[in-house]
Amino acid sequence: MQYLSIILLLFVLELVYFKIADRYNIIDKPNNRSSHTTITLRGGGVIFPIAILIAYFTGVVSILLVIAVVLVATISFIDDIRPLPTLPRFLSHCIAAGLILYDLNLFTTYLWHIPLVIMMIAWINAFNFMDGINGITVLYALVSILTFGYLYYGQESFSVLLIMGMSCLVFGFFNIRKKAKTFAGDVGSISMAVFLGYFMIKIIFEREQIGYLLFFSVYGIDAVVTILYRLKNKENILQAHRSHLYQYLANELKWSHLVVAAVYAVLQLFINVAVIVILHNGYHSLLPFAILLVVLILLYWAIRIRVAKIISLQKIRGESFR
Repeated sequence: MQYLSIILLLFVLELVYFKIADRYNIIDKPNNRSSHTTITLRGGGVIFPIAILIAYFTGVVSILLVIAVVLVATISFIDDIRPLPTLPRFLSHCIAAGLILYDLNLFTTYLWHIPLVIMMIAWINAFNFMDGINGITVLYALVSILTFGYLYYGQESFSVLLIMGMSCLVFGFFNIRKKAKTFAGDVGSISMAVFLGYFMIKIIFEREQIGYLLFFSVYGIDAVVTILYRLKNKENILQAHRSHLYQYLANELKWSHLVVAAVYAVLQLFINVAVIVILHNGYHSLLPFAILLVVLILLYWAIRIRVAKIISLQKIRGESFR
């Protein structure tokens, strides 16, 4: 009954936000780098930090994680309304990463400070960059939450994962559509990235297994390879673009946004299941995870090259008909 009340409350709060966003013109206007073509309410992902606040008041989450998520959500929401310089956004990410490390008692292992902070900031930005089409952020987040929920079932952390999963269902109701009513905005994608990053670091150190990083491999591989391509082409990697594989599929090849989002989520789900099966069968060395990672990178690279060739052929044919 408690969880039913929470999901109903989340629906009401999301609808209230829509009224506020409509009243104050908090919208996302499409431009030449967008993957959408209609004006849509921005910042519907505010329901994610709201959900973690609810989790805190029900006593199922630590205050430091709440502060970390709410901090980046606040800065990101301001940025959604009025673009901020890089510095305040970067500082909020650094502070959030520090709060997470402190909450997980990792400041005692000082050698991990810098790499973990860098890894968290990289993950936050990768997750944010991947938020470009209807459904992709919420479906990917749901897969991650379901995976962590399975691993933490029966433990204290399960409750906050359940509540955050509910917030994804509420947001998904308005976002997983051909014409989305709302987008997550930075407030949603970045706050969710911090939340998921917390659980990734938590499970790695609790179970002393870095192979769990593969739970984020689909986004990670797409983000890293895309950055390498852009660096090769001497592009500014901090500027908005449409160079991710999912953007090629949705924009150039005209695949349905929902199909692309589902493919990414389902592929990550299969990888997560494979990782869990490997570990449950007693294979704890890095070798099987390294092999799986190499296979995934090669698969991604082959698909990207194939898609790029198809797009080039389409452009050549299009120009020949002019």
